[in-house]
Amino acid sequence: MNKIQGIYAASLSVFNEDLSLNLDKTLKHADFLINNGCHGVVLLGSTGQSQLVSLSEKIKLINYLPKSRNHKKFIIGTGVNSLGDTINLINISMSLNFNYFLIMPPAYYKYSDKDVIKYFTKIIENTKDCKIILYNYEKLSGYKFSLDCIKDLKKNFPHQIIGIKDSTYNIYKDYKDNNLSIFLGSEEKLHEGLKIGCHGIISATCNVTSILARKVYDDFKNNIDQSQDEKLCNVRKVFEKFNLISSLHSYMSIYDPIFKNVLPVIDLLSKSEEKKLFEDLENLDFNIKY
Repeated sequence: MNKIQGIYAASLSVFNEDLSLNLDKTLKHADFLINNGCHGVVLLGSTGQSQLVSLSEKIKLINYLPKSRNHKKFIIGTGVNSLGDTINLINISMSLNFNYFLIMPPAYYKYSDKDVIKYFTKIIENTKDCKIILYNYEKLSGYKFSLDCIKDLKKNFPHQIIGIKDSTYNIYKDYKDNNLSIFLGSEEKLHEGLKIGCHGIISATCNVTSILARKVYDDFKNNIDQSQDEKLCNVRKVFEKFNLISSLHSYMSIYDPIFKNVLPVIDLLSKSEEKKLFEDLENLDFNIKY
């Protein structure tokens, strides 16, 4: 069984002033995260504005990723509404030896568990040996995985369905079979999740909390008393007061102005929101070295 675990950032995408994807800086940011505590990163996920990035630019980035010495630690977000595009992106990625994928079912449409099983069946039939982490986030897709659906998918595809990112939080406490890597979507859930047998987090705010999150994870694994969990949770709470993508890009722009570039309909924080963000983080004595 291919079980992965640890601290994973839902990595930001970096854009030029003309809003084209900056391949080099997107890759360097992913490398920065891994060099500063993350076990790996998810590229082209929702935090990376994947739904707003063109298919052609996604393909360019996937082809560029092998330039990183950390490329074996990359998970590719390939869940788009088009089944054909999802299959195409997976097969392109697998041709470059990327085998791990975070996939959310399509957004907008109403559907049931049996439709989701059919959707993933079609993906796996056309990609064979891919390794899929199911992305459970009802807020974004409009669909919430059930325990029965996950169990059926795992039974049908034991080698391909290898994990779940549970950002809806209806699964992680109740899934008892030890045959999936279970990730939570927030640092606030990290320590709690580890205590009940979860395997880590895939989080947007790990773009800035990677060192803190790794400390919490390592201390738990080494049976050391927690010294940073409260601060980690409080930092997450500060960013959650605002749109996460907007607040992360606003924060990162103090280290590199290129992070001010975001794709419509995303925007940066307003001046008053930005002021509040930095004040609250300063009160927590929080900053990063970028």
